[in-house]
Amino acid sequence: MAADAVRDGVTGDAEGQAGNRARWVIVAMVFVAIMLNYVDRQILALLKPTLEAEFRWSDQDYANMGTAFQVATAFAFLGTGWFIDRVGLRRGFGIGVGVWSLAGMAHAFATTVTGFLGARVVLGVAESIGTPAAVKSAATYFNHRDRQIALGIGNTAPNVGAVLTPALIPPLAVAFGWQSAFLLAGGLGLVWVAVWFALRVRPVALDAITAAPVRWRDILRSRRTLAIAVAKVLSDQVWFFMLLWLPDLFHRLFGLQQGTLGWPIALTYGLAAMGAISGGVLPARLMARGWSVNAARKSALLVYALLVTPVPLVMSVDSPWSAALLLGLGLFAHQGFSTNVFGLATDVTPARAVGSTIGIAAFCGNLGSIGMIQFQAWALARGLGYTPALVICATSYLLALGFIQLLIPRIVAVEHDGDAPAIIAH
Repeated sequence: MAADAVRDGVTGDAEGQAGNRARWVIVAMVFVAIMLNYVDRQILALLKPTLEAEFRWSDQDYANMGTAFQVATAFAFLGTGWFIDRVGLRRGFGIGVGVWSLAGMAHAFATTVTGFLGARVVLGVAESIGTPAAVKSAATYFNHRDRQIALGIGNTAPNVGAVLTPALIPPLAVAFGWQSAFLLAGGLGLVWVAVWFALRVRPVALDAITAAPVRWRDILRSRRTLAIAVAKVLSDQVWFFMLLWLPDLFHRLFGLQQGTLGWPIALTYGLAAMGAISGGVLPARLMARGWSVNAARKSALLVYALLVTPVPLVMSVDSPWSAALLLGLGLFAHQGFSTNVFGLATDVTPARAVGSTIGIAAFCGNLGSIGMIQFQAWALARGLGYTPALVICATSYLLALGFIQLLIPRIVAVEHDGDAPAIIAH
């Protein structure tokens, strides 16, 4: 009875209340980890003008660093999703965060392009564990309706990281040197690892918490996996383009320097965080009103695909704040769309295989993003600016939704059995 109460969200007894608290502790820990993930990866973009001057990088050098990160992350996704499914969330996630924190700190000791490339590769490999771990957490600990909210909260983490990083890192680098930024972010990750391993998750009946066999052949042959992978390719290319090139865009268009670069970018990612929350709330509200999973999910995807279309207008504004609002609308839409792509994965995939499915899709998304990263360097070298890439951004989401509709004409949610876990200090 207590198990049923937790599953249904009824927490009248002590066991149910403990189970519900445990679920949200897990969400909070995952949130902090993914936030630090994006702090680590964004520091390089924000310090580009400083590091470019000190080490005499070219735009191509910078693009190559971004490419190395994407390639490493992409191929690592093929293993880390499987790794999370095989060894479980607690152990696998802790190892991943520990390694990526050390890799982030290693940037502070790099003095050559090769050194930075090496640090980016290790960072990319380790950080790839974050996405499958986060989505698997939602699929493992929440019922279908509450899972949308958990995914929305989790998907705000990259944006909170992207807001805090431009607000804090440039002043920190100016005051204490650029090395301090990498050391502080990595050190916070190691603190997270200590807290994570000080908590013990007590499985109740969830088969997805512990190791599980995964048949990759079945996952790879699924049209559902293909739909999620295509959607990740078309949407992730926009996100990684923005993450890598947005500071440079503001620097080139409006002449913003290191000390003033952060605030418009922080506004942009603040709007993105709101989009992630809305991406969880919107389908949950529609389902609560009696909409089917298919109608709620695809309607939400359509709303966000349409909201991103005005992004190319940023090239016609004369204020960095107007540009931040337009780009923020685009990232608001991206994060709402992305939250619903993750939701789609949990709709159609059993919890025990969510990590592997998301890993495969994320591999495709990261690898596909390399084209946009290199395309932008090519466009700048030929004087084309940012307009072509922004046009691609504006159309990617409608195309992604078209592929989802083609491959999954009707979404039918699978059942995820199990109860909420309890969590105890150790």
